[in-house]
Amino acid sequence: MTGLSKDQLTLQATARELAESEFRPLAATVDQTEEYPWDSIKKLADAGLMGMTIPKEYGGRGLTYMDAVLVVEQTARCCATMGRVVVEANMGAIGAIMAYGSEKQKNRVAPYVLNGDKPAICITEPNAGSAATEMTTTAVKKGDRYIINGTKYWITGGGVSKVHLIFARVEEDGEYLGIGGFIVIRGEDDDGLVIGKREPAMGVRGIPETYLHFENLEVKASMLVVPPEGLRRGFAGLMTAYNGQRVGAGTVALGIATGAYEIALEYVKERHQFGRPIAEFQGLQWMIADMAIAIASAQALLYKSATNGGTGFPSMLEAAQAKILAAETANKVTNDALQLHGSMGYSRNLPLERAVRDARMFTIAGGTAQILRTQVASTLLDLKLPQTRDGFTRLAEKNNTK
Repeated sequence: MTGLSKDQLTLQATARELAESEFRPLAATVDQTEEYPWDSIKKLADAGLMGMTIPKEYGGRGLTYMDAVLVVEQTARCCATMGRVVVEANMGAIGAIMAYGSEKQKNRVAPYVLNGDKPAICITEPNAGSAATEMTTTAVKKGDRYIINGTKYWITGGGVSKVHLIFARVEEDGEYLGIGGFIVIRGEDDDGLVIGKREPAMGVRGIPETYLHFENLEVKASMLVVPPEGLRRGFAGLMTAYNGQRVGAGTVALGIATGAYEIALEYVKERHQFGRPIAEFQGLQWMIADMAIAIASAQALLYKSATNGGTGFPSMLEAAQAKILAAETANKVTNDALQLHGSMGYSRNLPLERAVRDARMFTIAGGTAQILRTQVASTLLDLKLPQTRDGFTRLAEKNNTK
């Protein structure tokens, strides 16, 4: 892409070289063994790609979301697991802590991430997915501590992450104050943090997805992350940081799609049937053209969202639009790339069946394509979730008073 600065082009090239030389050769093994790639993550940390968005005063490089997107894209081209690690080491939980945390919190968390930890953002529960505010995990104030009880589900990095940002309903003296995020470091003051069973996943198998159980987990009150809005509206503020996570997830999907497309592009030039390259058949040419168009479109939306976010957070509208398009593009492109290879595409000897499995999660995780479409529509129509008939009535009344 043109328009990148010299530093960004250098960063992009560095990420590409590392991914091609170190991550691509191990991608199939990571998928098959389902083991967390500690050695590869050390290489990311050594290259300064873990916590690159952390401000310089806390030891990071102070890079932008756009810089991080360039690294995620190149990494995910070669290994989806490593792409996701880069996302969560630069966006999501760490983004929320760096934006809204206290000096003590930032100084405590930053070294872990810079040295290779992938923070875990703990929101989803068995009965609270898209409707995150229906979470039942509680944090009850007791002296200078909060006592957390509850269960989280599909927590990426459960059992390997040290830094956790745990979302819970905050109560004090029997009064509900709002939803807050609590920093808990596994291995330190984590008595009551129980790593539950691992969910066997379809794709991106190198990162565990687990249950987390909190059994009277005591957390110092000083580890409660509170946005400027305070607890009453704090969850909305903390979730603003999740817009960056969604752009990151969309970029992993983009990288997966790009990697599959590149393999298919070379294959149709080399594969001969009926005495000529299959690239000469118009039906297959159109498949290649549609793949390229979709990838370019998704990339443009992701780059726009990340660039507009700067060193802050992308907007909800732009992040949702970008993630929807990138995730659905990844599903289509990886399936088409497999189709172009015929029976060989279906074989585990090629990376395409893995790409199909890896891509499938991104229309679900981090906001389903359906709920994100609802959020896009809600923004455009000036409606709040949940959308009810009363909501549309209020909109009509508002318009009639203009």
